[in-house]
Amino acid sequence: MKANHRHTDCCSTHTIQAEPTTHNHDDGHDHGAETTGWKSHWDLLLALTILVVMLILEYGFKTEFSQAVNLIIYGVAYLLAGWTVLDLAFRKLKRLDIFNEFFLMSVATIGAFLIGEYSEGVAVMVFYSIGEWFQDAAVKRAKRSIKALLDIRPDEVTVLRDGLELRVKPATVKPGEMIIIKPGEKVALDGNLVSDAASFNTAALTGESKPDTKYAGETVLAGMINLNTVAQVKVSTSFQDSKLSKILEMVQDATARKSQTQLFISKFAKVYTPIVFFLALMVCFVPYFLADSYDFNTWFYRSLVFLVISCPCALVVSIPLGYFGGIGLASGNGILFKGGNFLDVMTKINLVVMDKTGTLTKGVFKVQEVVANNIDENELVRLMAALERNSTHPVAKAIVEYAGDTAGMVSVKAEEIAGHGLKGTIEGKELLAGNTRLLKKFSIAYPKELDTAVDTIVVVAIDNVYSGYVTIADEIKEDAAKTINDLHRLNIKAIMLSGDKQSVVDKVAKQLKIDSAYGDLLPEDKVTKVEELKNSSFRLAFVGDGVNDAPVVALADAGIAMGGLGSDATIETADIVIQNDQPSKIVSAILIGRITRNIVWQNIILAMGVKLVVLGLGAGGVATLWEAVIADVGVALLAILNAVRIQRKRV
Repeated sequence: MKANHRHTDCCSTHTIQAEPTTHNHDDGHDHGAETTGWKSHWDLLLALTILVVMLILEYGFKTEFSQAVNLIIYGVAYLLAGWTVLDLAFRKLKRLDIFNEFFLMSVATIGAFLIGEYSEGVAVMVFYSIGEWFQDAAVKRAKRSIKALLDIRPDEVTVLRDGLELRVKPATVKPGEMIIIKPGEKVALDGNLVSDAASFNTAALTGESKPDTKYAGETVLAGMINLNTVAQVKVSTSFQDSKLSKILEMVQDATARKSQTQLFISKFAKVYTPIVFFLALMVCFVPYFLADSYDFNTWFYRSLVFLVISCPCALVVSIPLGYFGGIGLASGNGILFKGGNFLDVMTKINLVVMDKTGTLTKGVFKVQEVVANNIDENELVRLMAALERNSTHPVAKAIVEYAGDTAGMVSVKAEEIAGHGLKGTIEGKELLAGNTRLLKKFSIAYPKELDTAVDTIVVVAIDNVYSGYVTIADEIKEDAAKTINDLHRLNIKAIMLSGDKQSVVDKVAKQLKIDSAYGDLLPEDKVTKVEELKNSSFRLAFVGDGVNDAPVVALADAGIAMGGLGSDATIETADIVIQNDQPSKIVSAILIGRITRNIVWQNIILAMGVKLVVLGLGAGGVATLWEAVIADVGVALLAILNAVRIQRKRV
């Protein structure tokens, strides 16, 4: 039975390839019925058992078996190990698809049997099985942090109805209802805290392990875990519209979006595979016309070696795996990439354009001063609050909070004038509240010193007469200065665009050492400015949170939304979502993109370098099937292990 001891592995191990029907890696997408995924440890055990038995038969017996006995023993082992591959190859052949790894593997193994190399034929399938198991394990590991999101939505929630606490499905709870979250329970729906205070673990959403204390009226999001006391939350959105549900939907979509590198490799594989198939045929038959003595078995064997090493398995597996790893690493850091293509984009960014309020500043405004003109201060605040209730802008919320209950439930007919403020009718009075541009728009005179005021102000006019103003203060985020410094260290410029007054914008820019800052911008002005920057050969990312930022987020090469304070429109438009609103995560997103790119290209260079060398050696008769096995399986496993390394990185 001592056949030549050369073991093969034609397309060993792996096929996340151009054709998405070859595998199902449990990524939330249906890749079709054609799957070679190894579903349990029993599959690995079967492959290892066949390998051990084959080695015993090869080396454990001093007597040789007859050709017929060898054929039966190895034939059974071959079918056990390779039935799935043969079945897929046959089904693809019926569709006239012969340029795929399954067909190449089947040709090589059957060819090995035809020339009596039974052990090599079986080894191809065995090593494929073992490598496939390792591949699936690596994919699951790389995507573990992403899939963890799927486990943070509770199946049931306690809702308060008619004074009774009922356990129901989250999908049956309607906005406006009250839910109760006990210590240790996960929040199932978005809402506003009714209890005085409660601490929550937000790590699943933001990647931040530090507990976050919420106070009455503040937003609580699905996926947070209540830590210390029974909390009552008034539901604000339905189950399917919660931010967590939208994040999960985005995650599912993210795994389907291919990067430019993935698309290139997929196209490359479609061209590369038929070329090497025909080269293998040439290796077998061309020497007949050139060599003085031609031995078919010798050259056929060399063509099999050529086929074994030719499959681009390490490339078509390790590259998508690298991007899965990058998306997973980002998810663990509270950053959601909506596709591997955006990891690529972030590596090319040389300019980050940022909104001010809610991005670099906390967006938590407090009224500092009220100045009334020919009207009582309390009455001015009451009327302003009644009008500002119609806006979700942080400045408007600050005024409403400052007014407390003084505004009452006043009937207001209001409209928003984009980039200016609000106009409304209250108790028969026509009220304007906004920036000084609003009063200029309606030709209302006001003290000119307000144009040069440093702080944010809201100017008020009643019945077309200037009636006073309030000053509002915002606070710069703790990590904003470090973010700008880190961007500069990466040779990336930082620019700030804001609808706020130029004096306020300049003050913030000076504190943070931002390269350029532009204030007094309407939403359309921001779009114009970003278009100018793009036309200046910048690859830019725009970071914002408000509804008025959505058009600019869509226009940027990479649109980044602040997910905690951000509007739904901006989050849905963005390519990348930062869950904890920390600007420092912008730098993390860039670093994760660069880490992913580096590892992916390491794998490309490693795989192609080794393959080209062994292809040449195989065609020249120097490399045997053993070298082909080691090169193909070894390189593929090294590439997979290298891709999995992304998960261990810290940013």
